[in-house]
Amino acid sequence: MRQKSDALKAGAEQTVRDICRRTRKQYSAEEKIRIVLAVRLTPTAIVRQ
Repeated sequence: MRQKSDALKAGAEQTVRDICRRTRKQYSAEEKIRIVLAVRLTPTAIVRQ
């Protein structure tokens, strides 16, 4: 009984991962550059020494 529930749980987790992978947002090159610049230009609380 325990093995069957573990197998079902593993199958369900794999299905969720597959759905997330297939529906993941695809960023264009321009969007990627915009994201990097936004991160680089925002002030951060961490001070580098």
